[in-house]
Parts: sequence; C-alpha cells; structure tokens
Amino acid sequence: MTYLATPADSPLYAEANGYIPNYLRVFALAPDAYAAWQQLSGSVRDGMDLHRYELVTLAAARRLGSDYCTLAHSKVLRDHFYDEESLRAIVADHRTAGLAPVDVAVMDFADLVAADPTAVTDQHAAPLRDHGLSDQDIFQIVLAVCIRRFFSGVLSAVTATPDPALLLPPLPR
Repeated sequence: MTYLATPADSPLYAEANGYIPNYLRVFALAPDAYAAWQQLSGSVRDGMDLHRYELVTLAAARRLGSDYCTLAHSKVLRDHFYDEESLRAIVADHRTAGLAPVDVAVMDFADLVAADPTAVTDQHAAPLRDHGLSDQDIFQIVLAVCIRRFFSGVLSAVTATPDPALLLPPLPR
C-alpha cells in the first residue's frame, strides 16, 4: 500500500462505507490536509463540467506518471462517459481516439501544464481560445492540473498503490 505506517482508525474512515481506499489511508496521517484538499479540489471541479475535468485530470495524471490517479479518473470517465474500448483509446493516445477537437486541445494543454507549468505561454492557450474557451475556462484547466500535481505527487512520493477496484478488466479479443 505504502511504506508509511498508516493508522488503523481515523475520522476519515467514517465516510468510507466499509472499504478504505489507499489514498485515504495515507491522508489519515494528516486529516486536516485532506479536508483542505477536498475543499480546494471541490471548488476547482465545480468550476467546470465533469467531462472536461476528468479529461484534464487524466491528461495530467498520465503526464505525471501517476498510475493511481490515471486509474481513478479513467474509472470516472468509464462509468459516466465512455465504454472501455473508447477509454483505452483515450488513455493510449487521446489525439487519435476520436475525441472532439476541443477535447484534444484541452488534453494537450493539460499535458503541457503538467509537464512544465513554467513553459506555458499565451501561444499555448491560443488553440483553446480558438475552440471558444474563455480565460476563465483556461484558468480552470490550469487549476485542475496544478491540484493534480499536488495530489499525484503525494501519492507517488509515498508509493500508494492503486486500489484493485480501479483496475480495468482486459478487453475481449
């Protein structure tokens, strides 16, 4: 699960409904930090539609090498928006997965922000504007990526393993 000794009991577990995900076990070491994370991530998520938020988060998690977050947000996309085959195509290469051009542009931008926030310029935001996104929309993408950098970084730094419930079953051949 992690190299850290995590508590057997925590107030965070009260809302887990019997199954305690590994990320929650990690954050049981700092419940106040988790509460602050929930508030911040909720405000960012509420600033955009769920589909876009999940595509942005998936792109960021992939760039950051976070298997945990990639699997978690792939599951949301699979549960709400895509069948397994479509989702696998998006994860493999969102540019060739048949997404709408605006979604490709959003994921490209999210990938760039996740890779190196200091490299982003107005030139990189221009394709988003060409697709009708406002500066507020673009800022929401930046926020979503940067909060993912935090959460993915924490889980990666403590080697939190993805929960089995997040794993995609193999596609039939």
